[in-house]
Amino acid sequence: MHQSQSTKRDLSFWKLWNLSFGFFGVQIAYALQSANISRIFATLGADPHNLSYFWILPPLMGIIVQPIIGSMSDKTWNRFGRRLPYLILGAAIAVIVMCLLPNAGSFGLAVSGAMIFGFIALMFLDTSINMAMQPFKMLVGDMVNEKQKGLAYSIQSFLCNAGSLVGYLAPIIFTWLGIQNIAPEGQVPDSVTYAFYVGAAILILCVVYTFWKVKEMPPQEYAAFHGFAADQKEEKQEKKESMLTLLVKAPKVFWTVGLVQFFCWCAFMYMWTYTNGAIADTVWNTTDTASAAYQEAGNWVGVLFAIQAVGSVLWAMVIPLLKNNKVAYIISLVLGGIGFISTMFITDQYMLFVSYLLIGCAWAAMLALPFTILTNSISGKNMGTYLGLFNGTICLPQIVAASVGGLLLSLVGGSQVNMLVLAGALLLLGAVAVLFIKETSAEKK
Repeated sequence: MHQSQSTKRDLSFWKLWNLSFGFFGVQIAYALQSANISRIFATLGADPHNLSYFWILPPLMGIIVQPIIGSMSDKTWNRFGRRLPYLILGAAIAVIVMCLLPNAGSFGLAVSGAMIFGFIALMFLDTSINMAMQPFKMLVGDMVNEKQKGLAYSIQSFLCNAGSLVGYLAPIIFTWLGIQNIAPEGQVPDSVTYAFYVGAAILILCVVYTFWKVKEMPPQEYAAFHGFAADQKEEKQEKKESMLTLLVKAPKVFWTVGLVQFFCWCAFMYMWTYTNGAIADTVWNTTDTASAAYQEAGNWVGVLFAIQAVGSVLWAMVIPLLKNNKVAYIISLVLGGIGFISTMFITDQYMLFVSYLLIGCAWAAMLALPFTILTNSISGKNMGTYLGLFNGTICLPQIVAASVGGLLLSLVGGSQVNMLVLAGALLLLGAVAVLFIKETSAEKK
């Protein structure tokens, strides 16, 4: 029997804040990865047509790791909690790898050896970031009632964007402080390496804070909160349901939101992969990865991604004012599409701020609305597994986009800015796909 919504207690603002605070540190790591992976591998010697292949690994690890973490944590109950043990383990591994990855070119290895080392380090980094990231989405689903989920995911979105700001701006801040932004051929500049070190330190501090402050519900209380029985018999029955069975039983909204996600995440994959080369070419007029101009463009990518995060924070405050989730989703994606397409016509580095502010509107919607719509439509029994499976709608598009990125780059004449225009077109298709979503409530089932 479902517990009535009125008896599901509200949490104070600071309890909602503590649930997601560690996400700030995790997002610094993710932002450092997003803004610098193409730069790192291009600096190590990768061909621009092959850059997108390095981006296959992060979403591939996500699609493997996140459903497993979701399913395992659904069945985990110990004195440290249900989701928190996975959070602390993922963060610990991420810290180690963040100290290794930017040094891939500094161990005296040949270009191919440095590439392989970097590739393996990237695999472990993304696996660990996924392990640390997934519990935050599940903690909100576990512990927050439907009425407060919009607020909870908005707080998570704010912390996510704040972490992004720190991660994106770190290399240029270190450059301003006088740390070298160029390095011998095949090596990553100290400005990037130090950014990874500091990001690792902040990550572990933030995750430890959440681990210390958050107390997860024991099984009986969790079952009562979500309105289902927690007796052993029923629990055994539930455990027999495989991920495939649950996927088949997934509500229609899982698939319709997933279609929107496909277009959105393909678009952002191309932003992360090609912004560096695009603006180096259109604004700094260089394609030489060893040049000071290319590395300056690399720092500016961090600034632009930070501007995108600011746009996302500002737009996240507007989204709740648009009472209809679908209308908010459509407007956000259209604005983002316009932002991407506008990069084709801009040759001034500061005018790009407008483009990336608009792109931030789409990012704000992508961070909050899919999870609000989905978690309102499913019960708490398999929340972790469903959120893990839903991560496939984030990872699969990126894998597809990365797999065909080199081919598409050739088709658009080798122009990396044209890949950003393509990203804009994909967001506009995503806005059309929102029309197919029909929101439902788990409470009505």
